[in-house]
Amino acid sequence: MPALDRFPGYRLVMSLLHILLLAVLQGLTEFLPISSSAHLILVPALTHTADQSLAFDVSVHVGTLVAVLVYFRHEVGRLLADWARSCRQRAPVGESRLAWVLLLASVPVGVAGLLLHDLVETVLRSPRVIAATTIGFGLVLWWADVAGRRRRDEHSIGWRDGLLIGLAQALALVPGTSRSGITMTAGLFLGLTRQAAARFSFLLSIPAIVMAGGYQTLKLLQAGHGVNWPALGLGALFSAITAWLCITLFLKWLDRIGMLPFAIYRLLLGAGLLYLYV
Repeated sequence: MPALDRFPGYRLVMSLLHILLLAVLQGLTEFLPISSSAHLILVPALTHTADQSLAFDVSVHVGTLVAVLVYFRHEVGRLLADWARSCRQRAPVGESRLAWVLLLASVPVGVAGLLLHDLVETVLRSPRVIAATTIGFGLVLWWADVAGRRRRDEHSIGWRDGLLIGLAQALALVPGTSRSGITMTAGLFLGLTRQAAARFSFLLSIPAIVMAGGYQTLKLLQAGHGVNWPALGLGALFSAITAWLCITLFLKWLDRIGMLPFAIYRLLLGAGLLYLYV
């Protein structure tokens, strides 16, 4: 019987399926509290395929950035306008306070990323590390959802709250932690409602994705490798569509389902990884 890869178009179909899988995974896991970096690392590890390129990582991050900007376009427009007016008037204007808090909360992950990127991209990309963080922070997420008072909205977040959430976000540099998961966890512990914790986390993802994507783009330009533009375009498109649907449905169903399903998923995933790698 002839090998499947000898048939015309087989490699193209498999390449498209691989692009679709990674892009959909990025779109789903960037905003669900289950860690996008963990899943993108685990796909090649579990399927024994080559790791996706740096250029592809950039493209799917661009897709998720487009999705969150489109979904929160009205909020982002008000935040930018009020922030600019507050800079001119040197006084709080409208939602400028929230905009400043988002900027402050973005500083820790930027600093930690610059200082620790070599460690993050080598030692910490281990399935065993991912298993530990997946289980540990999954339990903490469930605890925060149960113990949190859930009375505050995102507009009540002050400088101290923003800094604490920002410090929590820096922990997400460790694969398996989940940027959205750890920031929602911190928000819930600070008394935010589920909706407020999620919305602040998603708004906070904008500068985080811009910084990560900018750093990856710089590395890509320095490397000077050729770029497969059709593959990158498809990756960005699929991740953008998936991420927009994910944000929409997550915010719609969050109050009904809570964080327990995601905590259970993380425990099962972590247990599976421990079985495979320990």
